[in-house]
Amino acid sequence: MDRLVRAQAVSKTYGGVRALDAIDFELAPGEIHAFIGENGAGKSTLVKIITGAVRADSGSLEIAGQSIAEHTPARAKELGVAAIYQHPALFAELSVEENIALALERSTAFARINWSERRRVATELLDRVGADISPQTEAGALTGPQRQLVEIARALGADARILILDEPTASLTHRETEKLFRVLRDLRSKGVGLIYISHRLEELREIADRVTVLRDGRLAGRHLLSEVDQPALIRLMAGRDLSQVFPKREVPIGDVVLETGGLTVRAGEIVGLAGLIGAGRTELAESIFGLTPGGAQSPREAIAKGIAYVPEDRQRNGVIPEMPVSHNISLADLGSVSSNGFLDAARERNIAAAFISKLEIKTPSPDAEVATLSGGNQQKVAIARWLHTKPKLLILDEPTQGIDVGAKAEVHRQMVELAADGVAILMISSELPEILGMSDRIAVMSKGRIAGILDRAEATQEKVLALAIGGSPA
Repeated sequence: MDRLVRAQAVSKTYGGVRALDAIDFELAPGEIHAFIGENGAGKSTLVKIITGAVRADSGSLEIAGQSIAEHTPARAKELGVAAIYQHPALFAELSVEENIALALERSTAFARINWSERRRVATELLDRVGADISPQTEAGALTGPQRQLVEIARALGADARILILDEPTASLTHRETEKLFRVLRDLRSKGVGLIYISHRLEELREIADRVTVLRDGRLAGRHLLSEVDQPALIRLMAGRDLSQVFPKREVPIGDVVLETGGLTVRAGEIVGLAGLIGAGRTELAESIFGLTPGGAQSPREAIAKGIAYVPEDRQRNGVIPEMPVSHNISLADLGSVSSNGFLDAARERNIAAAFISKLEIKTPSPDAEVATLSGGNQQKVAIARWLHTKPKLLILDEPTQGIDVGAKAEVHRQMVELAADGVAILMISSELPEILGMSDRIAVMSKGRIAGILDRAEATQEKVLALAIGGSPA
């Protein structure tokens, strides 16, 4: 068997929309194969076909040397396929060993649990992936990186030979990413095939062997990572150059809107806030917005002063996925859509429709649940909510985390338009290309303080990193 996965001329249509158009894809044993494309390019559809969640309309699929006719998730699991998604599916109330056992043990209703054997197996699997976690720890108490490692351990315990990782580093620090990469390289050396889905193009060369690029459901290119650079990948994915992803332009800079702890932001200015994880960037933003002591007395006071804050965790704090787009947009200023305690639904929908048009939010209607939108469009909804308050200062914490390059370009374009309208923007980002590409000035934090400020013309990755680790930018 020379291929773990072989898909040939695979096509899938949803309601007249061609999600996949005659796609060929192969995964070899001992290979990390990056799989990239904008949201809607067809990545998720092909993954669902490989995992048995969706059946292709046409084409052929072979897994572990076996031709697949009737594919199901159970059959995929038997053949050694396991998928680990951006938000690991663990039962928070159960221990780590119980979560692992759910995937491995086959028992009857009245079977006795061998707790010592269960713990031994869990410990062995956790050791295999380098996870320093007690099997008795409740899953709900784990960090994001720890949950990922538990999922990988569980997959290996189920004899997974084909591992699919969806945005595995989206919420990881650099150190946690390096640890995960060591685990993945070890799995590759043992013959496991890995499909690696990521929007972080800069890390692909470090971890992947080959890359397959999809655009609009079609194969846009397949290359060895050693033979293609990041600008070329962006052109393959989006049909645009790198300069279009960071469409920064000069706009008139006005008066100081924010001044705190050596940091100033002026009207029309985009100030990038850089630094290593743990440097205090988010804590500074929360303080300015009144969530913690030090800035405004409360978020209510911050809003009254014209401060808006789009937090890093979009799913937990940025939007309410189960609510419609219209409700999400009006939440920060309910007074504008209500009278005498009654909601003016027509006015709310009209306001939402205006922001949908302005920010080019792709949604069937203002009544659609935010959970049905792509990550990039959810982020636009979160931004729309705060634009509705007509802010003087907009704080964006990781505004493009986990969204594709096309959505990033659209968010960046909206930032430039807001700056042109006189809004002061403080942008926190862990992506140096974004910091360098979108900022008028860059403030670098280290150990809870502003270590230095660089003008756009003098800023380089080396200078930013030097300040971030507490050194000199020279």
